[in-house]
Amino acid sequence: MSGRRTFFVETLGCPKNQVDSDKLVGTLLADGLLPATSPDDADLVVVNTCAFIEEARQESIDVVLALADRKHADAELVVTGCMAERYGDELAAALPEVDAVAGFGVPITLGRKPGGKPLPAFDLLNLPRPASAVPWAYVKVAEGCDKACGFCAIPSFRGPQRSRSVAQILTEVDELVAGGGKEIVLVAQDLASYGRDQGVGTKDLVPLIELVSQRAERVRLLYLYPSDLTERLVAAILATGVPYFDLSLQHVSAPLLRRMRRWGDGAKFLERVEAIRALEPTAAFRSNFIVGYPGETEDDHDQLLAFVDEAQLDWCGFFAYSREKGTYAADLDSAVSPALMGERLAELRHAQDTITATRRDDLIGSQVDVLVDAPGVARSHREAPEIDGIITVPTSLVVGEIRSVCITGAEGPDLYGQPLALARPQ
Repeated sequence: MSGRRTFFVETLGCPKNQVDSDKLVGTLLADGLLPATSPDDADLVVVNTCAFIEEARQESIDVVLALADRKHADAELVVTGCMAERYGDELAAALPEVDAVAGFGVPITLGRKPGGKPLPAFDLLNLPRPASAVPWAYVKVAEGCDKACGFCAIPSFRGPQRSRSVAQILTEVDELVAGGGKEIVLVAQDLASYGRDQGVGTKDLVPLIELVSQRAERVRLLYLYPSDLTERLVAAILATGVPYFDLSLQHVSAPLLRRMRRWGDGAKFLERVEAIRALEPTAAFRSNFIVGYPGETEDDHDQLLAFVDEAQLDWCGFFAYSREKGTYAADLDSAVSPALMGERLAELRHAQDTITATRRDDLIGSQVDVLVDAPGVARSHREAPEIDGIITVPTSLVVGEIRSVCITGAEGPDLYGQPLALARPQ
């Protein structure tokens, strides 16, 4: 490829997709392409899509069509990511505006897998990536998932879990830290299961956390199943100095969780949250819940409302159930009507918005250490990048610094902070 060609990558979906896009960008740069500042100016426009639920799929299609209208006449438009893998042939037929549909394991310059036959492996996990443009970075430690949750189609197109080696991960971390990275965010579909596919001696996330902590000033973990939250893992997270727990709970009703093919119940979840808070009162918690899963009753909904009130989690996401073809739940009876789902979602979101705002108000007057992400924008251990609220700070604070600030105000999920006279030693 000529070095004069330019590219633009649009990323949709979760942080794991962002890592994939970073790896694609690294590959395109290595091939001699130059990044464009907007899709209008690019010779190659790539859309990394999400296919987790119907709403995400519709957003992906809308973005593809919008970029098809924006790109210049001679530019190529390529669709990759989850939708490309899950609906390759169907997507290529439905979107004539697209020049190529490339699933996982296919270089975007090769286009769609012919006849559904896999091409030689093109493992995004271990491709090089450019330095992060911000002082934090997601690092994907594994691909795929071995869980069989009733609502989730991810294992069907992401495949079984495939963990990277510790050496590969640490090499990537070292490069990111050398480029100015202060916070490393470890991600995977099932993070706590890291290494279990690699055999004896590698079935433990804790040593990896410790090794990454020796290299980066901050280490954050995203997506932990509550059944895997052992005392050792909790202790390792607390030792990083970032007591942030992103727990995949999905619901609290025991019968409904069994129908989801999930572990636990509200009482077990509360016990674990309270045990962590006893060890570290400043610990922050995030979770997501599915509303309207087939068979969800009013009692199930009331249990979830009661849990939200009692748990007082810092952050919660609530999502309407989306029927996914090929999943266990797709053929279940007792569907919940969209109207009822909407009512339940509104009730839960209102309750959580109030809780989040109250917990943020309670921080006024406290002292916290923040990482300055951008001019005037910072985060403490309580805020994951791109997901939670932010802390507005003076624009004079240097990007990439970790500073001690006093929280002076709150507005919904966001806070305001002023630096103390003495900065945290670097």
